[in-house]
Amino acid sequence: MTATFSISSAFDAGNIRVLSLDTSRSPWRAELEIVKDSGSDFYQWFHFRVAGAAAREVELVITNCAGAAYPDGWPGYRARISEDRENWRLAGTHYADGRLTMRVQPDSNALWVAYFAPYSMERHHDLIAWAALQPGVTQRELGLTLDGQPLDLLTVGEGSKQVWLYARQHPGETMAEYWAEGVLERLCDMEDTVARLLRRKATFHIVPNMNPDGSRRGHLRTNAAGVNLNREWHDPSMERSPEVFLVRAEMDHTGVDFAIDVHGDEAIAHVFLAGFEGIPSLRPDRLTLFHRYRDLLAARTPDFQTQKGYPPAPAGKANLSMSTAQLAERFGAVSMTLEMPFKDHDDAPDPDFGWSAARSMQLGRDCLATLAEIIDEI
Repeated sequence: MTATFSISSAFDAGNIRVLSLDTSRSPWRAELEIVKDSGSDFYQWFHFRVAGAAAREVELVITNCAGAAYPDGWPGYRARISEDRENWRLAGTHYADGRLTMRVQPDSNALWVAYFAPYSMERHHDLIAWAALQPGVTQRELGLTLDGQPLDLLTVGEGSKQVWLYARQHPGETMAEYWAEGVLERLCDMEDTVARLLRRKATFHIVPNMNPDGSRRGHLRTNAAGVNLNREWHDPSMERSPEVFLVRAEMDHTGVDFAIDVHGDEAIAHVFLAGFEGIPSLRPDRLTLFHRYRDLLAARTPDFQTQKGYPPAPAGKANLSMSTAQLAERFGAVSMTLEMPFKDHDDAPDPDFGWSAARSMQLGRDCLATLAEIIDEI
């Protein structure tokens, strides 16, 4: 029996709309659209399965890229493909005239295609279950999201320094949760000297996924209400942004000395940090410590650099609706936003995998080692 050529996205984090399928020509061709985040105009994340095309050359064309949230993210970008959903390789990808074209030739009758290696909610629950069973780790559910999903917090360490690490406010930025997985693996390794030092000197509060609803729904940037969580930190509510409301309330309880908000950037093909330069109550000693952390991280790993990134906010002009600025202003924290690329990494390109889940996890481990060098100064 001949397998039927089809494209589907009715699964965890799936997103695509099929416009047409054509098997009368070679290569076979599919015209597709990315679906907007519900309740908003944001879209860029895609994740779908190509079925019934083993040994066939297939051309996949996403036709509505010009109107995406970050159209500058498409030139030079390459999609990720996988047949085992563990190893995600770069696909032949071309962008022109608002259309992203991918050429694939699957070995099997099931090929997954995504904007970046997906991090499913099932993998998230596996991570939470594993971490909760590690010595010294406490798992708590801070509350429920608008879709009724749990918002998970993991706490580890006995020290007085309060460190908050939180990822995936924007659900399509899946590299952020891979980073969090790398952090947790290192912190839970009782034979790792960096982990032992950090656990002795600090208490870590880790939210691996700030946006479970957007993650499951296949959103790029928003939660179930169509709200960008990283514009809610000045005035969150349980009606619009329960994820931020619940996390910020817990931060008010613990205090925050050091924080990293982990993201992915669509357009800039580098790893970089953004700080809190424009907050009203800027403390020079805090800013100096942020710069010291940034420079130490650059010295530790060639996957991080300091030349490319976002321009700092002018004095007094920081956006306090964003978490990094809000935490620096609210707590006097050394807070920062870490950005990783969707594109390949210009500083150390990989023609097979590009910037990957594995490199995101390794960066998490390197970020912890860098924190160990300054933990006494925080």
